[in-house]
Amino acid sequence: MQLNSYQTDGFYDEVFDTECKPRPEARLLLETIESLADGELLRCQRAAETLLLQMGITFNVYGDSAGTERIWPFDLIPRIVRAEEWDWVERGLKQRIHALNEFIDDIYHDQKILKDKVIPEEIIRSAAFFRHQCHGISPPGRVWCHISGTDLVRHSDGQIYVLEDNLRVPSGVSYVLENRDMMKRTFPHVFAGLHVRPVDDYPSRLLETLEAIAPARAGAKPTVVLLTPGMYNSAYYEHSFLAQRMGIQMVEGRDLVVHEGWVAMRTTKGLRRVDVIYRRIDDDFLDPKTFRPDSLLGVPGLMDVYRAGRVSLANAPGNGVADDKVIYYYVPEIIRYYEGADPLLPNVPTFVCWRDTDRQHVLQNLDKLVVKAANEAGGYGMLVGPHSSAAQREEFAARINARPRNYIAQPTLALSRVPTLVEDHLEGRHVDLRPYILYGKEIYVLPGGLTRVALRKGSLVVNSSQGGGSKDTWVLARLPEGATHEQ
Repeated sequence: MQLNSYQTDGFYDEVFDTECKPRPEARLLLETIESLADGELLRCQRAAETLLLQMGITFNVYGDSAGTERIWPFDLIPRIVRAEEWDWVERGLKQRIHALNEFIDDIYHDQKILKDKVIPEEIIRSAAFFRHQCHGISPPGRVWCHISGTDLVRHSDGQIYVLEDNLRVPSGVSYVLENRDMMKRTFPHVFAGLHVRPVDDYPSRLLETLEAIAPARAGAKPTVVLLTPGMYNSAYYEHSFLAQRMGIQMVEGRDLVVHEGWVAMRTTKGLRRVDVIYRRIDDDFLDPKTFRPDSLLGVPGLMDVYRAGRVSLANAPGNGVADDKVIYYYVPEIIRYYEGADPLLPNVPTFVCWRDTDRQHVLQNLDKLVVKAANEAGGYGMLVGPHSSAAQREEFAARINARPRNYIAQPTLALSRVPTLVEDHLEGRHVDLRPYILYGKEIYVLPGGLTRVALRKGSLVVNSSQGGGSKDTWVLARLPEGATHEQ
């Protein structure tokens, strides 16, 4: 395949520099691609898609008239991250997650940050995922966000920004592992030449994190289960994948019961006590006695056992208070307040529509901004101003005026791009990156994460639920002085 026709079109490209020359860390990969016979890369892509189908690796695309279930959209050309840059990203993510955890714990206890007027109290009270039922609860080690996924983007200035935090029930890590398996089969010798850091130990690290938060009475080998809402959930494949890789039981709410003050799992041999629940359902559905009384997905009485410290939940209920896009605006101040330092990873400049001056600016510039609902995910509830119609902007203006607390706006970023296979050639497509962070006894950042790619030309929406795809993310290992990633 010839690469000399590839164009960056003025965007920051993760593989090629401004003169369309390969970045040093990508040379070996590009040499391998160029050495392939005509049509070979496309055949590899088709073979990967066939394998994904055979393995049942699928994803739901809501609102798709052609059907709700598709093969997991995957592109063979990886994103490559230099070791030095990843070290900085990792430090920034650890700082951010630690500060957010301190913030959540403070909100459900002394609320010092509110008393010191760093954040308006009304912003917390009106947050959709603030749970007054969690006030006074102290999870093991006072850790609330055990599994997080923080979305990062690179702008045309080359700077990496945090786009949003995902602390409630972040998904997608199974595809990181599957993508890596796929790439090892396709480019095995490139992995050895580039010294790509492994990701396949994530399930064992996840299990270690879950076991680390077990109640003290659980002993050396606590019983851990994964609670799923069931097979109709869009991330059900991931639930079963992770449970299998960790060697734990996957259960639904009907499989669990509160018995004599403990949570127990129904088995063919009777009830078995459960110590840790990795829950993949939202707060509202966890316990009909505490949250939504009409929930059929949870376990009646679960929160009483949790409050008594007889079962641990990951992630901790109530941590979604920090998953609000209006709270996101305050994260730099949250970091300064709890860490006593400036944030290493900057936020994207943000306007919060509950402020009169910000709202007026947003309403006057809807054609230039990206508007987001404070508590939507998956690319829903969003207006991309430059790609919108007058009717859509008018509709969003009405929404903002009706519920200003519910909306933020940000500049339209020129997301960086990565070469992507389009028919028989490569074209640049916009990407973001979701690294995964585990917080048990210590904070661990998976090297890489899920690179999501907007498969439609010119699109900035990378969410899989909106038809986006994914790529493998290669974080290069640090080498001894004098060595190169091509040796």
